[in-house]
Amino acid sequence: MPLCIVNRCCSDFSVCHQLSQISITDIPLQSTTIRVAEPARDRGVVIDSKLSLSAHVVALCRSGFYHLRQLRPVLRSLTHEAARTLVQALISSRLDYCNSLRYGLPQSLIGKVQSVQNAAARLLTGTRRGDHISTVLRQLHWLPVQRRVDFKLACFVYSSLSSQAPSYLADDIHLVSVGPRRRLHSSTDRSCAVPRTHNTFGDRSFAAARPCVWNNLPLHFKKGTV
Repeated sequence: MPLCIVNRCCSDFSVCHQLSQISITDIPLQSTTIRVAEPARDRGVVIDSKLSLSAHVVALCRSGFYHLRQLRPVLRSLTHEAARTLVQALISSRLDYCNSLRYGLPQSLIGKVQSVQNAAARLLTGTRRGDHISTVLRQLHWLPVQRRVDFKLACFVYSSLSSQAPSYLADDIHLVSVGPRRRLHSSTDRSCAVPRTHNTFGDRSFAAARPCVWNNLPLHFKKGTV
């Protein structure tokens, strides 16, 4: 199932409710039978039938720690800048790939992904396990995993409001001040309209997640958009 369809499905309560009721193992197609995979992989993202992304997080962490073990003996022979570039290419890029899908996940899953970033930061800086990780991430100018998700969603909104995003991303973003709405305080601070949702799956959809993240930004950030 394409990732854009997954995000659309998350905003529909009836679809999400039906997903939990469906139990199909085989699909007959002409003279052959296609076996349904659980979970399925699409563009590098592991998708389970309940859209929990728990299988994806497990696979992501397994891959991240594997590459960290392979990098450990190599980094000793590199300069700090070369080592940092290598870690960002093999670890940070994997954590950032499709990370907007992780918006609204339980803290237990976010914490597993954060442990990969923490391990990468400690390996790169030689920091001991007992040292506070926030100082290390700040030293590397790395946002924590959850903040990186929020940053990407906010960038999507900025691009949409600046007419730099494709229509399939921009069509769901509408300012409160635009359209037949009453004049509210939110209409003057470039807040976006948040669609009504009925469950946590709806809260995680692109249509709801992006304006929520944007509306929580400080006013001077939102005023900077054209």
